[in-house]
Amino acid sequence: MRKLNAAVDRFAYNHPRFGIPNLMRIIVAGNVLVYLLAIFAGYGPISFLAFNWSAITQGELWRLVTFIFMPGYYSTGDVLWLALFLYFYYMIGTVLEREWGTPKFSLYYLSGVVLTVIVAILTALISGQNVMISGTGYVNLSMFFAFAMLYPETQFLVFFIIPVKVKWLAWIDAAFFALSVLSSLVRLDFAGALLPVVALLNFFVFFWTNISDEISYRRGRS
Repeated sequence: MRKLNAAVDRFAYNHPRFGIPNLMRIIVAGNVLVYLLAIFAGYGPISFLAFNWSAITQGELWRLVTFIFMPGYYSTGDVLWLALFLYFYYMIGTVLEREWGTPKFSLYYLSGVVLTVIVAILTALISGQNVMISGTGYVNLSMFFAFAMLYPETQFLVFFIIPVKVKWLAWIDAAFFALSVLSSLVRLDFAGALLPVVALLNFFVFFWTNISDEISYRRGRS
């Protein structure tokens, strides 16, 4: 894993023009556009953007990419939640791109998307299930974990009034994440269990050196 971590840094250094500048701006704009289409036309007409393995096998290959623009909010009553969701991840993504540079951030986000697609396809082929994905919730979660790793002392206002450090929010999200995976396993929903884990695999690849060094440091103190 440490070698993969070093390979990522080396790739980003050797390919300074790789990636999509302001990637989160494009993703946010796409989410807003899809939301507006849902408001005016309903969910049905935009459902052709979601990842649907049965439809993909019939030639609708654009679904392999367009599912990342599905916001998860499709009614006028959701506009506030959508605005908060998009602003939060736009802010986090912008900070990460500024910290890492465009090549490394683009590799981080896009690798999460690619891993999600690969595992969805493999799960569908092995299980025979029609795997469906709308949005990149787990990829966004991995982006949040990356932010928490780099800026653990940053505070966010929970419910707009309670200041909480981002590292504690990350631990809470990790607990809910683990419960979600376990509940999927209990239901024998293998896609629901594998997709979130694999979407977060890039987090461990990118931060393995930090994580292993921290573990070694704590062991040394003990």
